[in-house]
Amino acid sequence: MSATKVDANYRFIAASNELNARIAQRQQALSLYITLVLGLLAALVAFRPDNPAQRVPVEWLVLGFPVSSLCLVFLNYKIERALTNLRSFLSTLERLDNAHNALPSYNTDPQWSDGANRARRFHDYTAAILVATSNAVAVGALLRIYPLQAQLDSPAVWLTGLVTLGSVGALLWMPRLSYRPQV
Repeated sequence: MSATKVDANYRFIAASNELNARIAQRQQALSLYITLVLGLLAALVAFRPDNPAQRVPVEWLVLGFPVSSLCLVFLNYKIERALTNLRSFLSTLERLDNAHNALPSYNTDPQWSDGANRARRFHDYTAAILVATSNAVAVGALLRIYPLQAQLDSPAVWLTGLVTLGSVGALLWMPRLSYRPQV
């Protein structure tokens, strides 16, 4: 076996390991988001005043929900770009010496990559659903627990709603960035 093929094998293994680490990071980003949202929701409920006339600055606290949503979008975007780059690199290695014509090639053959992309879309759907529902719960809790401070026309509610819509849209758009093999 030539030195080039051995070197390519090591590079393939390294890139494949990196790909697996990035996939794990996607799952960790969802876990981080859920943890942040639950912590913010607990704080929102815990700050409920004993006296309804007492003013607590919950408008600032509720802004943590859209900020968390934006961070999830940014992390998903970063990871998606890294996954696409790594899969392109793996595809290039799979095509060395036309090996993709003799061996099954996960990153080069659309039969395999398209199926993987379709399955990975469920991560994006999950993230979008989590963002939409967590922000809706936050606004609902804000309006219910603090009716004297927060109304539907308050800037915190509108900002949360707009950022939520943008975040959900970005997460649903993210599959368009998924790796597609060269034909």
